[in-house]
Amino acid sequence: MIKPFIRSCRVLLALWVIVMCGLSACSPLRRVPPPPLPEAYEIDGQKYYPLDKAHGFIEEGVASWYGADFHGKKTASCEIYNMNAMTAAHKTLPLGTVVEVNNLENGKKTVVRINDRGPYVGTRIIDLSHEAATQIGMVRNGTAKVRIIALGTDDMLLDDSNSAKYFTGDFTIQAGAFSQKNNAERLKQMMEQYIDDVQIVPVDREGVTLYRVRAGQYSSLKKAQCDEKLLNDNGFPEAFVVSKDL
Repeated sequence: MIKPFIRSCRVLLALWVIVMCGLSACSPLRRVPPPPLPEAYEIDGQKYYPLDKAHGFIEEGVASWYGADFHGKKTASCEIYNMNAMTAAHKTLPLGTVVEVNNLENGKKTVVRINDRGPYVGTRIIDLSHEAATQIGMVRNGTAKVRIIALGTDDMLLDDSNSAKYFTGDFTIQAGAFSQKNNAERLKQMMEQYIDDVQIVPVDREGVTLYRVRAGQYSSLKKAQCDEKLLNDNGFPEAFVVSKDL
């Protein structure tokens, strides 16, 4: 009696497997939906479109800072604003982006995390916390000309031990832009004493051709910054890292 029972169980199991396979074959594949893009928002009639990533992002403009009037209030990321923390507001960078802020007026740098939106005054590009503004020496003046460079996301710790996590991308170093090509040629020859792969890259701006002098092609932001310092230290103070697409 046992053997026929076992055979019956095997037959039933085989039929169950066939039925389930058939159902799987007929069922449509479920696709995991892509993450939603950041939603556009509007301030004073102006619409802003947040970026979905900050890979290779570099921007120059005016920085300002905000302090006690906003201390303890909720930010766009739903965090509570702390004027003594290393954070900042930006209109379009993804919330959680870690950026280096370089004060172009005195050479001081700091690193902050974007956790809020703004500023919406004039052409300002970033609003720093009071602490971040203090670190780059701009509290007294209220504003400063800065360059901001996206480094990574907020899973980084804000210290030098995470320098290996800097974004990779397409970077180069620009040392000048001239309306006269012979001036660009002269600068190119001077730079070739210190760095390889110096090129003149023309670009049309409002009907005028500018000849940009650019050096190197880098996938590592950190390597590009090292060569930027090399040039700065050897008589090229105007050399700075840019995204190759700019």
